[in-house]
Amino acid sequence: MRLTRWTLLWVLVIGVLIALEVGVLSGRLTSGDLIGSFLSFLIILAVISVLSIVGAVFVGMLVSHRLLSTKGFTPFEQEMLRMRAEIRELSERVREIAARLGGSVGNQKKEP
Repeated sequence: MRLTRWTLLWVLVIGVLIALEVGVLSGRLTSGDLIGSFLSFLIILAVISVLSIVGAVFVGMLVSHRLLSTKGFTPFEQEMLRMRAEIRELSERVREIAARLGGSVGNQKKEP
């Protein structure tokens, strides 16, 4: 089994949480030690909020860059464009045949 960086990161995070829980249950850590004071809690909350906003901006930039920087058509889009060209060719042939026979093609829509 091959461990990736993300797996190791999550194992480390879970390990730290388990160590904190064991410390609290054994009485070596108290909630006052973990939080400190209300002021430090507010400062930590503000720092986390700012970092989360910065992270969201970077994720948004990454997503918008990936969406807007397409290098070409996907295979599905290429197939649809080929089918559109074939339909145009067939429509032209039908018009030519109708003109030779002296008739008209019903419901002719103008090209965009």
